[in-house]
Amino acid sequence: QVQLVESGGGLVQPGGSLRLSCATSGFSFSHDVMNWFRQAPGKERELVAYIGPSGGVKNYADPVKGRFTISRDNAKNTVNLQMNSLKPEDTAVYYCYRPNGAYWGQGTQVTVTS
Repeated sequence: QVQLVESGGGLVQPGGSLRLSCATSGFSFSHDVMNWFRQAPGKERELVAYIGPSGGVKNYADPVKGRFTISRDNAKNTVNLQMNSLKPEDTAVYYCYRPNGAYWGQGTQVTVTS
């Protein structure tokens, strides 16, 4: 069955960096678009970044442009999110999402605080 498992979250100071990873299985990863979403307390879940099947097309939400980088390794069936220059407003649970079939991971907590 389809599985998405995030890792890499944690506690970081403002200006710091984290790298999230999403390990996938159960589908043809290299054929699918993948996304990262996030949900902050009391807010709706929002799209953070998008990556096309080959990795050549990427899009980012305005709040993270220039700071976050989405990438994928089709040989390892993983999608990553490098987050730099983190801000307190980046605090959220981050989710890996496969639009084809609407599959979500369990999420990983990112907390940015001094």
